[in-house]
Amino acid sequence: MCGRYMIAPEEDYGDMMKIIMEIERINGFDSVKRGEIFPTDNAPVLASSMRPALMSWGLPGFTGKSVIINARAETVTEKPMFSHLIRSHRCVIPSTGFFEWDKLSGTNRKAKYLFNLPDEPLLYMAGFYDPSQKGLPRYVILTTAANQSISDIHNRMPVILQRDELSGWVLDDGFYRKVLKRVPPLLTRRQVA
Repeated sequence: MCGRYMIAPEEDYGDMMKIIMEIERINGFDSVKRGEIFPTDNAPVLASSMRPALMSWGLPGFTGKSVIINARAETVTEKPMFSHLIRSHRCVIPSTGFFEWDKLSGTNRKAKYLFNLPDEPLLYMAGFYDPSQKGLPRYVILTTAANQSISDIHNRMPVILQRDELSGWVLDDGFYRKVLKRVPPLLTRRQVA
């Protein structure tokens, strides 16, 4: 967790459209993937200047064949691979929700759920990035212990930021440490497949 998330560019998501349009103005038309975002996809991220940037999801894995897409909030400041990045290269991953799957009882099938904040069109996830990677910078989404809105499906969930916390997460060293320790907000879910 979090292994996939959503970027829906519909008019209802005004802030998401602004982010997409800014990236496409800089990088060229149709440079932002819409719909379901998978590991290694290039997607919008808000970083040091709080301006949208295009980054690739996942740091190179230890073997070079896989990618690391998540890091645990509880240990990110202690892990040598992550500690320097979380201190100086925090970012926000804007989305219109993230996905989790639940095995349907008595079958081999899984139900797919989209999770969102109640009454909020966008869901902002906390992360960090590595600007030294070849090509685009690469980012990781932070996860924490799941709260009751998701714990029956998965034991982890993204670290969620409120809209008014975005610049604090990216720019304020004291604030980011508090966010890593807090219980995430309750989410709504909707079965999508």
